[in-house]
Amino acid sequence: MNTAEMMRILDSIARDRKIDKTMLVRDLEQAMVSAARKHFNTLDADEFACTLDPMTGQLKLFRHGEPMEMSPQELGRIAAQTFKQVMIQRFRDDERQSVFEEFSKRVGEIATGTVQRYEGGSLVVTIDRAEAFMPRSEQIPGEQFQPGDRVRCLLLDVRDVGNQVKIVLSRSHPDFIKRLFEVEVPEVAERIIEIKAMAREAGYRTKIAVSSVDSKVDAVGACVGVRGSRIKNIVDELNGEKIDIVRWNESSQILIQNALKPAEVAEISLCFELGRATVVVRDDQLSLAIGKRGQNVRLAARLTGWDVDILTPEEFNKGLESLQQTLLTVEGVTEEMVDRLAALGMISVFDIEEVGAEVLQNELSVPDTTAAEMVRVCAEKAKVVAEEQQKAKEEAERRKQEEMDTASRLLSGEGIQGEGETPAAVTAEDDARAADILGGS
Repeated sequence: MNTAEMMRILDSIARDRKIDKTMLVRDLEQAMVSAARKHFNTLDADEFACTLDPMTGQLKLFRHGEPMEMSPQELGRIAAQTFKQVMIQRFRDDERQSVFEEFSKRVGEIATGTVQRYEGGSLVVTIDRAEAFMPRSEQIPGEQFQPGDRVRCLLLDVRDVGNQVKIVLSRSHPDFIKRLFEVEVPEVAERIIEIKAMAREAGYRTKIAVSSVDSKVDAVGACVGVRGSRIKNIVDELNGEKIDIVRWNESSQILIQNALKPAEVAEISLCFELGRATVVVRDDQLSLAIGKRGQNVRLAARLTGWDVDILTPEEFNKGLESLQQTLLTVEGVTEEMVDRLAALGMISVFDIEEVGAEVLQNELSVPDTTAAEMVRVCAEKAKVVAEEQQKAKEEAERRKQEEMDTASRLLSGEGIQGEGETPAAVTAEDDARAADILGGS
């Protein structure tokens, strides 16, 4: 046996596979014991023992504690095959354990890998010497990679499953953006700037609230960078996902106002009992505050931890008037009490029904019978208001559909031709009417 060559191979395996050499030496000794047991056809696990000198590579085999005057080559072909199978299996086990220990320490970090393929919707990526996968749920919607592409991702989880280690990657997790900010913004990595809260809809938009522990450092400005250089690198990495950087404030009202930017907020009413913030914006700011498909207000709610309702001044005042008129019908209720409820963020009959009589009794110091009556009348009024709102919604949808149908007919040349009008004149006039309708809708 060429002991020097054997030790060189062990050194090479330990270095390339990042396995402790002592583990490989132990595996080789165990494989030799298994080969000896196979050669002598024995089931006694303690009959044989083996030692390998890690310095010289000298291999010694013992039987019942006595050295055997027998070289490994004399064990035969079947024993050699057993030795080979045991070595391969134990080396694989050691490598799996080494991968598990290495990547377990790196969970939560950003790693760069090479794309291999897609398997059932999951993206398979090679990172260092291990194969990892990114489930569809952890991918950014719309992103596609080709084999050989380099991809940055978050090491989300590492699991030891049976005979393999599963490394789970993510690009949609909020922590992925946090780690990107740590890479691109040194102040974040050094904890001078702290990321207080984050809300993300992967592939579309992210809101992130930041604050600075150093009054000389502008948290928002540092994250944006000179001419937007820092934030641009992060946006490019996310393939154009919009990122709103919000200045953190301990005041919920100011934080909600910041979170709803770029919309301008006129007034904010907080109801701590319901965990809800009613935000009043001008009519021209309404669509901006709500955002495309409600995205802006939805992310603002998740960022701040408040249930955010967006109302126009007209809707807000209408709700207050309805509440006032309803409650003043109850004996013992005064305008001051209604004002007190409005100051507590209860600005509609629906709110009174939801908070219940006990809260009213505690906040307004009214008898339990009065509180119960307030809840009862508000519940009745709430049903009426809900029906009115539903009818108004259906009517608006009906009107919109009629306008769309009319526009469609006009554009298809089915306009009504008046007496003495030429078809060409009708078509030109109807085209203008159709354009007005479509523009207005």
